[in-house]
Amino acid sequence: MSTTAPSTTVRIRPAADDEYAAIGELTYAAYSHDYADLSDDYRTQLRHPETLLEAFDFFVAEDDASGELVGTIAVMRAGHDPHGSIGPHELYFRLLATHPSARGRGVGAELTRFAMAEARRRGQRAVVLNSGPEMLGAHALYRKLGFSRRAERESVIVLPDGRELELLTFVLDLEG
Repeated sequence: MSTTAPSTTVRIRPAADDEYAAIGELTYAAYSHDYADLSDDYRTQLRHPETLLEAFDFFVAEDDASGELVGTIAVMRAGHDPHGSIGPHELYFRLLATHPSARGRGVGAELTRFAMAEARRRGQRAVVLNSGPEMLGAHALYRKLGFSRRAERESVIVLPDGRELELLTFVLDLEG
């Protein structure tokens, strides 16, 4: 019996204005499926991506056959860096999410490749993201796509509930 790689049948496009509630529920479903210890504040952030629209553009992965949203990614707009940690020639993305029902189809990889292509389109030299220590599946994906961990850029943030969260940093240097 032979096995084949999962086929990706999605179209990645900018999010429509009326899709932010669905994007929030998709992102919440993805993160809460994998991580039980999310803070209440972060759960609220996941459900309300529209609060990030000043600094981020959202893109969705739409199933070609059904039209259903199966994934999403937020790409920081040029000129924005709320924490002062992204270089002027770097594209930063966050909130990469694949709905649990669409896992194993390569949606997360396609969205990450989309961010890489967007960085090249913008003339950026690198792609940067942060991830929590427990997001091992995501780390494996990033490494597979050529990202490397950059410990010198990592930090610990204090959450509104007082807990500390280590933010790992992954970077993909783009070739000239």
